Amino acid sequence: MATTASVRPPLLRQAAGSEKASLLFKPKQRASVRRRSFTARASSNPVSIPKQWYNLVADLPVKPPPPLHPQTHQPLNPSDLSPLFPDELIRQEVTEERFIDIPEEVAEVYKLWRPTPLIRARRLEKLLDTPAKIYYKYEGTSPAGSHKPNTAVPQAWYNAAAGVRSVVTETGAGQWGSALSFASSLFGLTCEVWQVRASYDQKPYRRLMMETWGATVHPSPSAATESGRRILERDPASPGSLGIAISEAVEVAARSADTKYCLGSVLNHVLLHQTVIGEECLEQLAAAGDVPDVVIGCTGGGSNFGGLVFPFMREKLAGRMSPEFKAVEPAACPTLTKGVYAYDFGDTAGLTPLMKMHTLGHGFVPDPIHAGGLRYHGMAPLISHVYELGFMEAIAIQQTECFHGTPCVEICADGGDHPGAGADARDRGGDQGGDGVQEDGGEEGDPDGHVRARPLRPGVLREVPEGRHGRPLPLRREAAGSPRRRPQNLINAIQK
Repeated sequence: MATTASVRPPLLRQAAGSEKASLLFKPKQRASVRRRSFTARASSNPVSIPKQWYNLVADLPVKPPPPLHPQTHQPLNPSDLSPLFPDELIRQEVTEERFIDIPEEVAEVYKLWRPTPLIRARRLEKLLDTPAKIYYKYEGTSPAGSHKPNTAVPQAWYNAAAGVRSVVTETGAGQWGSALSFASSLFGLTCEVWQVRASYDQKPYRRLMMETWGATVHPSPSAATESGRRILERDPASPGSLGIAISEAVEVAARSADTKYCLGSVLNHVLLHQTVIGEECLEQLAAAGDVPDVVIGCTGGGSNFGGLVFPFMREKLAGRMSPEFKAVEPAACPTLTKGVYAYDFGDTAGLTPLMKMHTLGHGFVPDPIHAGGLRYHGMAPLISHVYELGFMEAIAIQQTECFHGTPCVEICADGGDHPGAGADARDRGGDQGGDGVQEDGGEEGDPDGHVRARPLRPGVLREVPEGRHGRPLPLRREAAGSPRRRPQNLINAIQK
């Protein structure tokens, strides 16, 4: 096992974008910890970019359930994934190795924006009148403005190295589509993106960003695929969903030998690549002389949360620290807090493997309102597994609570950086209990700031009634301390 020091990474530098993460510390530590301000200035003791990604599976006492073949419902053979992914990404998806070396070519691209800064949120501390110390990890310095290039770059590189000529994917608000378009342009790949129709119409500048990097962008559902045509036949005005967009992208990848599929969240290898965030954060906190009491992250599909939390979870499992971990998700798509833990498809058409995850059902279609937060029907299987083991907590926050009366909006109005909708939800999660480490990696972005501002006008922003779209929302979580109910496996329903 490699030592923590051998894989620990970088410190902070100038921030400018929309992706932030934060750390909070209990007052009891203040007397024993030397105060240090993390500002936009670079540290005098910078650390290097991580040399390796970290795989949490290696350290879990109980390994996660395997994915199942969509037709046989038997454990998936890695070769079954070959039509969609190159061999190295398949290996990373199923491996139990603790660390995976970052290729030099990927590390060179990372240098464009990594290390990302860890910043002390002193104005937020003052506004909250709290004795806690709050830090945020800021991922908005990447070319695409979010944490998504952390995995888009290695995915594009591995595909190019395998001789792939084209990659296809889905995107919601456009953060992931922008990241993959950027990464594809670096390695000579053509890129095709299916964007959820509601976001395609609401976020024209995000679409323009993808096209500027050379991508072709389709509204989803589209008439270009069989999956899309079936949806449009049933509902010509369908607003789309990530599940539908995934079906379209997977269909295109499966029918062409020189085309592969890329996913921006949920899968193990995606969360693996994102651990550069947490590894850097560990090193930055060590330089500050601080150890977190709580680590908090906004959580849609899980890559942002896992990327920050997993390295800290490793340290906790090894007995080197003992923070709490809290996921904050949108109440309009509450997979962890209200979803069923069961095998389900990753897409609407049922083309993907079945994954054991917290799910609202693969037929779930979110309300097509403009709001912050990734709206995917399932949570990353690895995060779902960790949640079932009791290693983390989760809460769901309504968007109106995030946008109105939140400290982030007040600070922005007073001349501070705008943290994005995901950060607002995350900070509200911090308000509801304890100190910790937080990160923002939501599906919002600067190119559509003019659109994002509109819901703040009175009478426009609203909540989503439970079960309005897709399947009715499943069982609520039991009260703290009571045994969890095990709902019927979705596999049983599918087999019937």
